[in-house]
Amino acid sequence: MSTPRSVVLERLAYTLAAPVLAVAPNIYPDSPVHQVVQWAGAAGIGGWILAAKSDAHGAGRKILRWSPLVLAAAIDVTAKTTTSWGPYWMDGLLAAGWAAAGYLVMPFSRHARSRHRPALAAPAPHPAPELAPEEAPQLVDDGADWLTRNARTMWEQAGSPARTHIVKATRHPGMQHDMTLLLRALEPGRPITGLSETAVAAPFGVPAHDVVLVDVAVQPGRQGGPGWLEARITPDANQRRRTKPTPEERWTDRVGGPKGGAPGSELVHRTRDEVRGVTFYRAKMSDATTTPRIDLAKVCRGLKLPEDDSCVFVLIDGTEFLISAFDKPPLSAIFPATRELLTPDAKGMYVCGYTITGQPVKNMVFQHDKNAAVHGLILGVSRSGKTQFFAINMAAQSLDGQVVWLSTVRKDEKTTVLGRYIDRQGSNALWMARSLRAAKALCEIRAEMPWPHDGQPHDYKPGDPRCPYRQLNVYADEFMTAAQDATFGEFIQADGDDLTVTGLKYGIGFNPAGQSPFAHNGFSTEMKDNLRQNSRPTIFNMGSPGATRKAAEGTMENAYDVPTIPARYAQQEGSTIERAMKGEADPENGVSTGGVALLVMDNGRAVLMRSLYADFDTDLADLFPHNVYRLTDHEISELTKRGLWFDWNEPVRPGEFWPEPKEGDDGAGNRGPKADSNRSEPQIASPRQALEAIRSLNNA
Repeated sequence: MSTPRSVVLERLAYTLAAPVLAVAPNIYPDSPVHQVVQWAGAAGIGGWILAAKSDAHGAGRKILRWSPLVLAAAIDVTAKTTTSWGPYWMDGLLAAGWAAAGYLVMPFSRHARSRHRPALAAPAPHPAPELAPEEAPQLVDDGADWLTRNARTMWEQAGSPARTHIVKATRHPGMQHDMTLLLRALEPGRPITGLSETAVAAPFGVPAHDVVLVDVAVQPGRQGGPGWLEARITPDANQRRRTKPTPEERWTDRVGGPKGGAPGSELVHRTRDEVRGVTFYRAKMSDATTTPRIDLAKVCRGLKLPEDDSCVFVLIDGTEFLISAFDKPPLSAIFPATRELLTPDAKGMYVCGYTITGQPVKNMVFQHDKNAAVHGLILGVSRSGKTQFFAINMAAQSLDGQVVWLSTVRKDEKTTVLGRYIDRQGSNALWMARSLRAAKALCEIRAEMPWPHDGQPHDYKPGDPRCPYRQLNVYADEFMTAAQDATFGEFIQADGDDLTVTGLKYGIGFNPAGQSPFAHNGFSTEMKDNLRQNSRPTIFNMGSPGATRKAAEGTMENAYDVPTIPARYAQQEGSTIERAMKGEADPENGVSTGGVALLVMDNGRAVLMRSLYADFDTDLADLFPHNVYRLTDHEISELTKRGLWFDWNEPVRPGEFWPEPKEGDDGAGNRGPKADSNRSEPQIASPRQALEAIRSLNNA
């Protein structure tokens, strides 16, 4: 840097004045120069006094500024009072020292002190251009808006966390403090590392949980990747989200999170049906490769719904699922059966009930895809709705022109009423054994019946007008109880097993009903597999949710999530804790679940439905056809020849089920399957028969 002109002139004045101070007192003692120097020294002393008395900043600098004049006056007085040039040329040395001090130590020039003193006094390299990158002025003066400039100021005051720069700050619409920051690394090509939500939140004075860091995708005209990052600062939105969340936000925060009732899911949409009084939450898994894991109770708590199985249901379909929240139990409604609903279509399907969403559920009276008859499996405890389902199922089969037989272990009002509209009906184990034996014999008879179009026998083809016989449906209510009957259980079990295997190709369907589908209660594995593959099992309330679920899973190929059927539908009213504290009884608002059942569909999924209601207190003639369909004359003739067609309520005929006792045997002890020990070969045909044989040996 060049020396200022004021400093050059000041140095020149010191240089020229020094000889005058040394020479004038010795050559011209009375010269006016002495008076001028003395006046200047007096003025300097006055400046010292004023500077010392002043409280203003810079007093020392003012004293230093006046010191050249005072020192010049002191040198002039010394030179004037000494003899000649003084000892050792002291006058000249003092004047030279005064000039040198003024020339080298330059604190005396006002301009040097205020503007150029650091540069002139201590020349040094200038590191400023090295500390600030050349692009810094460009970052500030890139035409950014007011919000971006203010955000950059706060960001730079915080030290540019993680060595990043704010490219742009965008205010969220309608928000006072919410904004999105587009960040990039200061050095091109360097990834952004070490930036946390806390580091972003600190410069703007917001909580760390109100900051979200998001990767930036490449867009036209803008780079992306690891060197860019987006920071969303949303204190206002989060405050509203905590107090008044939208359905999507509530689902994300309380249901779809890792600790929610459906982790990994996202809400597709929420709809309300005011007519039916139901709210639907349709959701899907964020990852299409995952399977929904739903805890319905936790979902209800997350959505602030009552934890009530009677009003909240879940339906799973692949990676999507539907939560239905009803105002009132939807399955407590009554759906009356009508002939229109029960009339089968061309594929043998009819409406047997409705689901919680109001969708019709269909059952079949024959298997159109397999070109065969259909079996049936109906499970449920007493008063669960089995007989009601018998009525609508038999009505649909009768409307299709089929023959129906019904056998029960004990007589009751409803089965007696049904007997008026079907071919045959009886109410004891003997009647059931006879009906199954006759149906089994019909398989042999129909296998030899010629068809009129070619005179040759054929397998049963439902809906074929050339078929010479009608489909027969054999119902066995309380089959498990009958199969354990001490006298006829063995025959019921054996003929039931055989009928499930061979009956379909001859147009005979077997429909057992009871309270268990398991082998230890009368069902063989072979029977259960055939029934499961050739029917739509219907499971009513089995006594407890666990038993219902177990029975349903026992009839499914793949055990899906099985809906719950409680003993009663009871909506929660008020607080249980409050009633306990007050000593009040719980409200009696239960609604029976009779008629509510699980229908296992062809794909193995269990559908919760309410079956159609057939009112036995009125005339069922509106549901059944006017004509009762029966066997053909040929079939009856053949059964009569075999001794199987008669009044099945008669007592056991001699030799009907077991050989008559030989002469000399005690006739009283030879009734039943244990009478003849010589029939060892047929008696050891099953584990049950082996057990009976062992018991007979023990009795002997």
